[in-house]
Amino acid sequence: MSKELWLLRHAKSDRNAKTEDINRPLKKRGKRDAKNMGVWLREQELSPDVIVCSPAKRAFDTANFIFNDDDIEDERMIVLNENLYESSIDILKLVLASYEETVQKILLIGHNPEFEDFLVYLLESDELPVAEKLFPTCTLFRLSLDNEWKDLQPHSAKLVSVTYPRSID
Repeated sequence: MSKELWLLRHAKSDRNAKTEDINRPLKKRGKRDAKNMGVWLREQELSPDVIVCSPAKRAFDTANFIFNDDDIEDERMIVLNENLYESSIDILKLVLASYEETVQKILLIGHNPEFEDFLVYLLESDELPVAEKLFPTCTLFRLSLDNEWKDLQPHSAKLVSVTYPRSID
């Protein structure tokens, strides 16, 4: 049975905030985009089995704006995973490999350039969108996988959809 990996880059953050990178907050636009993404997911009746999020404030706040408390069931809480902050393809693969094969849809919420690199690793080049920025903030990529979580290989995924925040405003 096919699995789905969802990659969501955190919403627009305030790069000018005088704080450590991990504590950078969302901008007003980022909060709006994340709320809109949450509404869109509910309208499409799309729901991951597991939500794994970087511990960075901007990523966790994105998750909370998308999945308000009413949406999160006990078995599908947001899991903070420090490996999603300043990660790599190999680390992202290890994070996914830690999940049981019975889990069908995993949403990772994290950062570039790591997510963009992972997307290029998983998809054939002709499936990548032609755009000025491949993975803008608060963009959701849904990928279909025939492999088990522990067996992800280069170009082993198929693009199901890509949703940009500007397309759901």
